Amino acid sequence: MDFALSPKCAEYVQRVQRFIRERITPIESRYWEEVTARNPTGDWRTWAIHPQVEELKAEARKQGLWNLFLSELPGGAGLSVLDYATVCEEMGRSFLAPEVFNCSAPDTGNMEVLWRYGSDEQKKRWLEPLLAGEIRSAFAMTDPDVASSGGRAASATRAARSRSSWRTRRRRRPIATTSTRWCWCRSTPRASRSSAC
Repeated sequence: MDFALSPKCAEYVQRVQRFIRERITPIESRYWEEVTARNPTGDWRTWAIHPQVEELKAEARKQGLWNLFLSELPGGAGLSVLDYATVCEEMGRSFLAPEVFNCSAPDTGNMEVLWRYGSDEQKKRWLEPLLAGEIRSAFAMTDPDVASSGGRAASATRAARSRSSWRTRRRRRPIATTSTRWCWCRSTPRASRSSAC
């Protein structure tokens, strides 16, 4: 396999490195000190996005360093998976960079799921604000008795088609702090664990 950087990838790597070096690194230490002072207990309910992060996000967006993970969606960078992995390596050198470039986990994966499989209503309600960096998303494993490391393939929850909707069968743990939930489950009970979801 050829791991040579494409010209497009090399350009984005340089742009991301420069942005991190010139705009993020100079404020990162002070940022974490201020966040700790504002929220010394680490209580997530009192979390607020720092104004400097919002300024950096606006600047990154203006420079075309926004939603770099999107290869096909309008507004994405059009990077291949290999190119994006290389750019991610650079973003990973800073705790703030993924959020500043709107490439944080689990948002990127959740945006891809919504983009590929979401209804028009779901895209309007959730995808558009995620792409704009206005909201964040979450991921939680709620299937009791199944290891989180197994992911969707280990899901014990079953789904069956019932006229115009899907019905699930399995006890789930509630996630009280989210307003929307996605459920990974098996629709073919006898299928192998790796192909059933």
